[in-house]
Amino acid sequence: MTAEVAVLGAGMHPWGKWGRGFVEYGTAAARAALADAGLDWRDIGSVVGADTVRGGYPGYVAGATFAKALGWQGARVTSVYAACASGAQAIATARAQILAGLADAVLVVGADAAPKGFFRPAGGDRPDDPDWLRFRLLGATNPTYFGLYARRRMALHGDTPEDFALVKVKNAALGALNPYARYRARVTAGEVAASAVVADPLRLLDICATSDGGAALVLTSLDFARRHGAVRPVRIRAVSTVTPRFPNTVPDLPDIATDSAVSVAPPAETFRSSIARAAYEEAGVGPGDLSLAEVYDLSTALELQWYEDLGLCAEGEGAKLLREGATAPGGRIPVNTSGGLASFGEAVPAQAIAQVCELTWQLRGTAGDRQVAGARVGITANQGLFGHGSSVIAVR
Repeated sequence: MTAEVAVLGAGMHPWGKWGRGFVEYGTAAARAALADAGLDWRDIGSVVGADTVRGGYPGYVAGATFAKALGWQGARVTSVYAACASGAQAIATARAQILAGLADAVLVVGADAAPKGFFRPAGGDRPDDPDWLRFRLLGATNPTYFGLYARRRMALHGDTPEDFALVKVKNAALGALNPYARYRARVTAGEVAASAVVADPLRLLDICATSDGGAALVLTSLDFARRHGAVRPVRIRAVSTVTPRFPNTVPDLPDIATDSAVSVAPPAETFRSSIARAAYEEAGVGPGDLSLAEVYDLSTALELQWYEDLGLCAEGEGAKLLREGATAPGGRIPVNTSGGLASFGEAVPAQAIAQVCELTWQLRGTAGDRQVAGARVGITANQGLFGHGSSVIAVR
C-alpha cells in the first residue's frame, strides 16, 4: 500500500456549451476547490494541469496557463496529457510530489472547451498515429467504436438495446439531481428507443455528448490537512495508471488490430480489468469493499462493460446486475451517482478529476439527494487513448 494523501478541496464549473475558453472554466473550478479547502491561492506549492489539445497553444501547458490565470505566485508547475486519463495522471503526479516532500498542497485542475459533434484528430498527416489511422483508414469515429463494442456485447453476452437504455434511464435520473450536470432531465426507456440511430445499435441518447466544463482538487499531505482542521479528510489511497500487457485480444480503438490468438494464448485479463486490479492491490481493498463507483460511460454499453472490468459481477453479467437494481441508488453498488458522462458529456481533461470530486462529496456525506448512505470507499475508472489506464480509489 502507498501512503495516502488528503483531498482537502473539490470544485467544479458546470458542464454545458458555454462558448467561452477552457481557462475560464478551469479557473472557476480551481477557485471553488480552494474555497472548499479553506486555503488561499498563495498556500498552494504546486499546480498540476491536465492538458486540453484544443483551443490553441495554452492548452499544451495547462499547469502554467492556470497558474498565470490565478496570479503568478511562484508555485511549481506541471502539465500532463493522457487524453481521457489526463485527470488521473495529474492526480498521480500531484500525489507523487506530496509524498516526495516537494509540496504540502497541490492544486490539480483540468478543463475543456470541446468542439461541436464528435472528436476528431488535429490536422496534418500522422501515419504513425493510431488515432489518425483509425479515422483515415476505417472512418471509425468514436460513435462507430461505441456501436461496435455494443454489438460485441450483444453477440457474446446477449445484451439488448433495452438493457443499454436502462443505463441511460438510471444515469439521467441521477444527473437530474446534480447541479453541475449539463443534462438535468429524466428520460424513459421509450424516449431512448425513439431517439435517432447514431451507430447501430446505439441511439442518440445512448452516447455521451462533447461538453465544456472544468474540475479541480486540492490535494495535501495528511499532516497539512490536520493542521488546517481536517480531522478525518477524504483520502486517496490508490491511483492506477497502468498500460496494457501483451497479448491484447480485445479490439480497443484507436488500435485497429488485436494480437494473434493463433500464436499466443488469450490473456488472463483484459486491459481494463488490469486497471482496476492494480488499484485494488495498491489500496488493499476489493470489489466487495466498495460503496460506489464512477465509471467512464462513453456509451451505455460501455458502462455495462465496466461493471465486469471492476469485478462487480462475473463476465457477461453486467446487464443482469443492472436489471437487479444493484447499480442504482439504494442498490448494492451504486454506479455513476454523479449522472456520469451521460449527464455531463466529455470535457476530456476534467473527466477523471470530476469523478474524484463526486467520490469526495459522497464520502463526506454532502452529495445531497444523490447521497449513498454510509459511503466509505469509492473507485473511479476510465481510460485514455494509447493505453493510458485510469483508476482512483478514495476512502473515508
